[in-house]
Amino acid sequence: MSRLMSTTSIPSARARAKTRFRFDRFRAWLVAAATHPSIRLWLVIEFATLHALIWTFILINLKAAQDVHMDVAEAWGWGQKFLWGYGKHPPLSGWIAGLWFMVFPATDWATYALAMATVSVGMVICWLIALRVVDPRRAFLVVVMVALYPIFNFKGFKYNPDLLQLVTLPLVVLAYLNAFEKRSWQSGIWLGLAGALALMTKYWVLTMIGAIGLAALIHPQRMRFLLSPAPWVAIATMLVAMIPHIVWLADAHFVPLTYAGDTYSIEDVGLVHQLVFGYVLHNAALLALPVALAALAMALVPPWPTLLVRAPLRIVTRAWARGGNTGVNVSQALNVWIIQIIVAAGPPLGALAFSIYIKTDWGISLFFLVPLALVAIPALRVQRAALFNIVAIWLVLSVATLFASPWIAAREMALNADNTATYGARSELARELTQAWHSRFASRWAIVAGTMESIQPMVFYSPDHPVAFIPNEAWSSGLTSLDQVKKYGFIGVFDPTDSRLPAFEKWVSEIAPKAERMVMTTRRFTHGKAGPSMTWNIYIAPPAK
Repeated sequence: MSRLMSTTSIPSARARAKTRFRFDRFRAWLVAAATHPSIRLWLVIEFATLHALIWTFILINLKAAQDVHMDVAEAWGWGQKFLWGYGKHPPLSGWIAGLWFMVFPATDWATYALAMATVSVGMVICWLIALRVVDPRRAFLVVVMVALYPIFNFKGFKYNPDLLQLVTLPLVVLAYLNAFEKRSWQSGIWLGLAGALALMTKYWVLTMIGAIGLAALIHPQRMRFLLSPAPWVAIATMLVAMIPHIVWLADAHFVPLTYAGDTYSIEDVGLVHQLVFGYVLHNAALLALPVALAALAMALVPPWPTLLVRAPLRIVTRAWARGGNTGVNVSQALNVWIIQIIVAAGPPLGALAFSIYIKTDWGISLFFLVPLALVAIPALRVQRAALFNIVAIWLVLSVATLFASPWIAAREMALNADNTATYGARSELARELTQAWHSRFASRWAIVAGTMESIQPMVFYSPDHPVAFIPNEAWSSGLTSLDQVKKYGFIGVFDPTDSRLPAFEKWVSEIAPKAERMVMTTRRFTHGKAGPSMTWNIYIAPPAK
């Protein structure tokens, strides 16, 4: 009996040994690929591409019972006409959406693919930033931590200017670190162009540009940088590159600034404190996930790594004294630490000081440096096996989420069955209104009027893709005009529970007194389950004869 047991245990032992050998080989290959100068870039690009593919399919499943977010539909509408600005925001997000949908159809999956392509490009740039601060092993750990950051996966489902900043702001930081190191006029040009590109995304990026300026003033090596041509060439380049948009801004009577002033000023101090607390808590919770998972990946590697708890200045001093043998460029790490501290603390403190409304989504673009700021602590040891562990954690979580996504979507829908904001059938309404217009006028439906929340889905989902017109607002997108509204006619779409309804009806009566009025109800059925019912006030104004 014992002889039989010993002979049968030999194959299983050999199988285990062979499996372990394969894992060891893969670990060795991963570390080699992550650190080899000619391979590591392609490894990161392939990793980011795989991340984009997996999470695009996850989002398709998670959002199957939902229409695209109104911000996404708005960006699609902007992209149909390339302007130097779109009322509320600078033009870059609209331009990119326009280019993307020249290739891809106006479908839900294409918007999720655009969002994931955006964050994946941002991941690669974050890795390029990390290479200027830490060694390749730590840089790869950073990029996988970024992939685990919810902003770069399920929270990054909606393409809009906030999400696009995950590309343009890392580009600014990368260009700044390059200019700080090289201090040449050429590096200044790249920094200026990166700054202009960021400003063409959203004016909120001034927080990051200001943080970079403060970092340049605070850094111990500031005089070497400030006395070089780089910062001054950068400022001049950025101003010159922004001239077309500045001209548009003046011609548009500075409508984005009007929009910001009308929308984000708050007189209720208690509400400001509540919003700031929510902003801080929300972003801290999101950051906790990649930090905790990276700590787990390193904790699984014996001997247990230790993070020395010392004053940051003492760590910097000791690392400098060792001549940079920690795998960290402490001079550049100091830039990263200063920038991240400023952009983390500045917006909430500014909101408290000036009573400004601060959205949690505004933090999307401001914390991508946190993984690098932590990994760049010289006292932190990063073992080779930690790279395999963090990739394994990312892969397991991503694949598990992919398989669980249909169940998660069904569960969410069951718990929020009456949530019309999420599950309302706006796409169905868009198709029904298109048919109604064609049956009456046998022509293309050109313009839809109403609030952004109501009409942007009509722009995206209607086969005619009408242009959005929002009356009674000072910040027109510039995509159409009141004269065109009168000439081509319009369909007005309005939520009857919206407090702005009387003002809209007054506008309709003045512009199209003979407009046909009706009430329509829509409901979506997904996998045999009914979504919430929505009722709309509809106004059909015929084209001018």
